[in-house]
Amino acid sequence: MHVDESLAAVEVVDRFEGAIVDVGSGGGAPGIPLAAALPDRQVTLLEANGRKCDFLREWAPSNARVVQGRAEDQETDVFGIAVAKALGAPPVAAEWCLPLAAVGGAVVLYVGPSADAEAVSRVSERLGGGPAEQLPGLLVLQKLAPTPPGFPRRPGVAKKRPLA
Repeated sequence: MHVDESLAAVEVVDRFEGAIVDVGSGGGAPGIPLAAALPDRQVTLLEANGRKCDFLREWAPSNARVVQGRAEDQETDVFGIAVAKALGAPPVAAEWCLPLAAVGGAVVLYVGPSADAEAVSRVSERLGGGPAEQLPGLLVLQKLAPTPPGFPRRPGVAKKRPLA
């Protein structure tokens, strides 16, 4: 992902207050460019792979911290906004990200043109979110209610048995 693609969500992210989490940070996009563009915001780069975490620690700006772990194992309803790019199929990414966002926050998924916004909306509504707002290359899911009991599901379940 290029820096300009990462920065495509700055205006959307800026609409919501609170800390940002980049779920499945990998090589640092979109989290590191967003942290650089929004220096007053705290950014968590969440990554399960230890070697990728080592890389992220070398390149993370001062307002970013690296956490090694899976989305399903994190505290729920705490971040102002969760972002994800190439985390998985959009409905699965929504299931992993929505529990992390606090009520009043949102999830921003970087998606391709074939993303099924209706399927993502169905998942969002089951997890306390609203319908997907479609923007060029992005789906935005507002968090309207707390994460319901039973979510997030155990690691790996969302990918094996998607909600949508």
